[in-house]
Amino acid sequence: MLPQGGGGLADDSGCPILHVDMDAFFASVELLDRPELRGLPVIVGAAGARGVVLSATYEARRFGVHSAMPMTRAMRLCPRATIIPPSHGKYAEVSRGVMEIFRSITPEVEPIASDEAFLDVGGARRRLGRPAAIAAMIREQVAERYGITCSVGVASTKFVAKLASRQCKPDGLLVVAADGVVDFLHPLPVAALWGVGERTEQALVRLGIRTVGDLAQVPVSTLQREFGAAGAHLAALAWGRDERPVVPHTPDKSIGNEETFPFDVDDPEAIKRELLRLSERVAARLRASGHVGRTVSVKLRRSDFTTITRSRTLREATDVAKEIFTTSCELFEAAGLDRVRLRLVGVRVENLRPAGTATRQLSLGERETGWREAEQAMDKAIRRFGPDAVRPASLVQRPFGPMDL
Repeated sequence: MLPQGGGGLADDSGCPILHVDMDAFFASVELLDRPELRGLPVIVGAAGARGVVLSATYEARRFGVHSAMPMTRAMRLCPRATIIPPSHGKYAEVSRGVMEIFRSITPEVEPIASDEAFLDVGGARRRLGRPAAIAAMIREQVAERYGITCSVGVASTKFVAKLASRQCKPDGLLVVAADGVVDFLHPLPVAALWGVGERTEQALVRLGIRTVGDLAQVPVSTLQREFGAAGAHLAALAWGRDERPVVPHTPDKSIGNEETFPFDVDDPEAIKRELLRLSERVAARLRASGHVGRTVSVKLRRSDFTTITRSRTLREATDVAKEIFTTSCELFEAAGLDRVRLRLVGVRVENLRPAGTATRQLSLGERETGWREAEQAMDKAIRRFGPDAVRPASLVQRPFGPMDL
């Protein structure tokens, strides 16, 4: 798909910035193992009264389903959709491979999520050609290597490139020429601008500002009076001005998962089972991303929505689920919430570093446990046979099914 302004016919001079966004990423990865569901409405997320949508195919989105929507509402909108529970380790593995494709094009890659990134390809033009040609090559390589699609916006700034990729979804390429930014921006609804959430949009509409073009005609002083320092920022975006460079090599600050129970839980053993499941998932994501971390934290939300967090920094960085789980249980026990009803628990590992730079210092007489090698073998089995191929015995039968956030 090459929307207006896309492809090799567009004027991409002065447009070194690419925004690459995978199309319905989690759902697309799931369909690699479920090809019979292609073309059908599919929702990725945990079913249940408190479940939320993690991702949805475009066939489901046509019914109004979108990410972060409560699963109950999604099922009312699209009752025939197939629900698939998420497989986070699988997503992390594909994400890492996609990012490697980007970095083979240019070192100037700024990931902003597992499924999207900015690239500055200005330095790659002599080797690989014009930005639009590079964007087309990226789309081809992603599709060929992983069997999924992505949409790419090409522009002179990060802000406009991101809007362009959104406009050409799914499976598209859109170039916004440097001298065509205003014509591209001004017809868009004002909510398209970065920083315009629901409340800001309502405030702008009350002022009679509905499109980016409307906003561009408002004096900066008026916007500053209404929105403070953000007013000047909005005014600049309305004219396509965005001076932010692509910032490469930004490492993940943390990796974590949290889950909301379908009903409040006060059984410590049940809570620890969920901490184990979360620790397994976080450890798999760490290994898939090539990181280890030293700080383990737990998040505990009571039935009254009061949230408690506890953390501990380990002697050595780890990506081993057993170590993360042991620490998580100790933090939970130290929080003094025995028999307190919880609605949500979470596990997170912070203070990350590349796994290759971390070494383990054994004490005198201490032996390697072999847990990391065992868990790496589990990763291979799960990649080959699916997420339920190998799991701890305590998780084989679960009394309830919490939802993934």
